[in-house]
Amino acid sequence: MTVAEGITTLLFPFQWQHIYLPILPAPLHHLLDAPVPFLMGIQRRDGAQRSTLELSNEANLCFVDIDNHRVDPPEDLPLFPDQLELIQEVNEVLLRFGLQPYGGSTTTKPAPAAPPCLSSLVLEDLMEDRRNGNLGGEELAVLERLQALARRCGGGGMAGGKTLGRAFEEEEEELKAAKMNVQLREVFAGRFTSMFGRYEEFVIHSAPDLESWLGNREGTSNFDKGSFLSAQPATHLHFLSRFLETAMFSSFVDSKVLSRWADREPLQRVFDRRLERERLYNTFEDDPGNRHYRKCTVLHESVQAMERRLLKADHTAIHPHLLDMRIGQGRHQQGCFPRLQADVLAQGHHTNKWSSRYIPKRPVTTETTSGLDNDQREKFSPGRRILCQSKLLDPSPSAVTQTQRGFVEGLLRECRVKTRHMLMERMGKESVELGQGEANITGLQENRLIHSLCDLLERTWGHGLQLKQGRSALWSHLLHYQDNEEKMESPSNAEQLYKPYAFLLCEEEREQFLFHLLSLNTVDYLCFTRKFTSISIPYRVVITPMKKLSIAMTMSNPWVCVSGELGDSGVRQIPKNTQEIIFQCQNLGRLSTLQLGQENSGLLAKCLVDCVIVHNEITGHTYRFPCGRWLGKGVGDGSLERVLIGQLVSPGGEEDSGRWTGTPPEQGSPPQSGRTGSLGSLSRKLSSAQVQEDTREAVNNLVKHFHKAEQERGNLTALLCGEGGLVRSLEQFLLHGFKSSRLFQRSVFIWDFVEKVVVSMETADQMGDLRESTELCDSLCHYANAINASPRNIGKEGKFQLLVCLGVRDRLLPQWLHLLAECHLTAVQYEKSALVRDRTAVDTLSRVLHTLHEFPIALETALVKGVDL
Repeated sequence: MTVAEGITTLLFPFQWQHIYLPILPAPLHHLLDAPVPFLMGIQRRDGAQRSTLELSNEANLCFVDIDNHRVDPPEDLPLFPDQLELIQEVNEVLLRFGLQPYGGSTTTKPAPAAPPCLSSLVLEDLMEDRRNGNLGGEELAVLERLQALARRCGGGGMAGGKTLGRAFEEEEEELKAAKMNVQLREVFAGRFTSMFGRYEEFVIHSAPDLESWLGNREGTSNFDKGSFLSAQPATHLHFLSRFLETAMFSSFVDSKVLSRWADREPLQRVFDRRLERERLYNTFEDDPGNRHYRKCTVLHESVQAMERRLLKADHTAIHPHLLDMRIGQGRHQQGCFPRLQADVLAQGHHTNKWSSRYIPKRPVTTETTSGLDNDQREKFSPGRRILCQSKLLDPSPSAVTQTQRGFVEGLLRECRVKTRHMLMERMGKESVELGQGEANITGLQENRLIHSLCDLLERTWGHGLQLKQGRSALWSHLLHYQDNEEKMESPSNAEQLYKPYAFLLCEEEREQFLFHLLSLNTVDYLCFTRKFTSISIPYRVVITPMKKLSIAMTMSNPWVCVSGELGDSGVRQIPKNTQEIIFQCQNLGRLSTLQLGQENSGLLAKCLVDCVIVHNEITGHTYRFPCGRWLGKGVGDGSLERVLIGQLVSPGGEEDSGRWTGTPPEQGSPPQSGRTGSLGSLSRKLSSAQVQEDTREAVNNLVKHFHKAEQERGNLTALLCGEGGLVRSLEQFLLHGFKSSRLFQRSVFIWDFVEKVVVSMETADQMGDLRESTELCDSLCHYANAINASPRNIGKEGKFQLLVCLGVRDRLLPQWLHLLAECHLTAVQYEKSALVRDRTAVDTLSRVLHTLHEFPIALETALVKGVDL
């Protein structure tokens, strides 16, 4: 009982919202199957061990063994913020009162000098108060003489063998315990004040009136969790992300929103006053994300305030009077608990007119009661939503059935709310348009949502379980199902595994539950891919040729290499006469690039590839790697290897919710003339203003990438080499105004111009006519020659892409741009209106590229493989 009360007391300003049974009677052990959080106390039987307890939700259970001073926390329990410092501060409070931490005995160190005996102070203060029935001075003097006479005659003992001094000592011990309790509560209250001191800034007041808020309560968010977490220290995020999903925090925020139309909850009113005092003395730190641990500074003041309240006890005692009972009812034997009077207990406390005689009535104002009637208060005021203990304590079969039915309905309601919340959080722009929150969701928020869903699934599968087979009811169920499948046996009857009231035996609720879970197939979550880094995953790779030329597809020993944020698959050969391959390797994480190549087997081995599709067979994620270019010698840029940039394909709806198999539907690729690196119709259609705007936008996207939190950053390779990336925009810049004297408008590649500039610089250097900086010219020539000497056949487009990426990484790209613009070949190869011949445009682009020098740019191995620079 004491432990349970202590836990709920230390939660200030939050309130426990679920089942609270500090002492669980044996007839009510069925409540241990409750699929909701609970706080219960179980009596240990003689010789009983921890393993003998049959608890279905053991994976999420915190077991406190009071007798043996042992705590078994649940799996994956996050650390409390500044946990070590908090433990140290609590230990200091215990030592101050002569108690050893971890349940030790009293120390031999003498306690600090105590103030004057509180009992004597109270006695003196109330001595002359005749309203309380106390004796006056003369009567008290007579009583003292009688007590002295009794002591001389050997009758100094009080009733029960307790001396007057012993009674005072016990009172002092109670006072000491009260002081310690107050200081311990202040320590924990100080921690919650530090963590949630600015919570009001993140409360969302979206409803204009009470009726609107009540009608849309489940569909709206009252707290900006993403912004709140982004302002917290990184070490606190794991705990806070879980704590924000608890019912007591949601209740706390709901109370804050509800206070616009009704009275604030008492605990919240006290907490808000404490925050106002903290702001008045400016004790909050300016940078919450860099918060340091600060010990509680009001321990002494809290003890003094408690002593002042005890000295002025607000109590009105009544004169002695006869009790309303029959003769003999109050008798009991010494050492035995008396028999309780059922008729007196049934009357309740409201029959005592003395207990409520002097309670002051608060003035009722129109503002606090106009929008909320009594029924709404009882139903929607979170602080007053306390489970009906009388129904829980009824062991009759009908009451048990009704209680379990309420649990089933609660699980279904929770599933509906959670899945809807997960959909709105993950749908990005759609959720912003509907007013449901931020567009971006961080990895931390994603993990928070999935963890909450896993907790719900575990509680659902553990409800009404007949026999516990492991710590996790859901995992045991899956293993049982797998074992039956391998033995080719029919699945076990659920009625044999679960009790009649179990959620999984309620057919209608179970179908609705699965319907809500299937709605999550419309969004993608990457938490499994990022969390389980060592798991082996099968991948399916499908090469899709151009639709009209698929018959002419001829590839010689094609191969692929898939790369992700956790590694690459290595070279995987594709079988002959096929367009797909399935291989298994360690989790690659979120996929970013794919290398597609073939052997050099003559001019006949060529193929116009539309795209490559990679499917994760476990998570169901599908990545599309657009290509739209030739692969083969003597066609296009002569590339035998392409580095493709992937993009995650969004689920297409219910038809895509199942397992993806077979070749995906072919999609039209962009025209080859519009591909990057070659002179075509696209580069001529773009105006100079559009080209410059695209370049600035590409650089701006890179800058924004590095200014985001690390868990929010996307794929850097896509920003460099993808559609609309830096490589594409620079190619457009260099293709603008390029002259082409070739017949039939054959493709002209920027790499051809770069090679000519390099040859011109090397020739001028040998002849001593080089005007530009020798160091910059040497760097450009060195990089270009190293790329040409690479054993990879990546083609002219791939070579230019590699040159740009290396230039950005090594902070040489702006200088190289000036070299290309000032070369004498530029006037020959470009028209007069070309951007590269416009000194102002070149200087502007150079300054824009200089903004990337402050960021560390790391290139994927797939981009720089084979080049030693």
